[in-house]
Amino acid sequence: QRLRAAVHYTVGCLCREVEEDKEMRFSKQTIAAISELTFRQCEIFAKDLEMFARHAKRTTVNTEDVKLLARRSSSLLRYITQKSEELALNNMEQKEKKKKKSSAAKGERTPGEQEAAVTENEDSNMS
Repeated sequence: QRLRAAVHYTVGCLCREVEEDKEMRFSKQTIAAISELTFRQCEIFAKDLEMFARHAKRTTVNTEDVKLLARRSSSLLRYITQKSEELALNNMEQKEKKKKKSSAAKGERTPGEQEAAVTENEDSNMS
């Protein structure tokens, strides 16, 4: 019920934005109908995503499932693909930062730092 109420509230806010932008009005019944359709469509999407994951013998929905769901809307598919790639890139950057922090905290050196230290030792040995 709380989720349904949140959808109704959000649809109402979006309708008010459209009212201001397009100088038109939405009746309460229209907002309620749009809210109900949106909620039902989200339920269908959730079931489809669950079935896609289950068909792939997984218990977790992943981005490929979402892309499959969005395949009929090329603009939505492009948007989801772009956001997915951005998230993957951010995740890789975060992992690299954590890796560098943990190795620095342990006093370990990255491969580049190890190579520099070896070169420095060789130079000092030659002097």
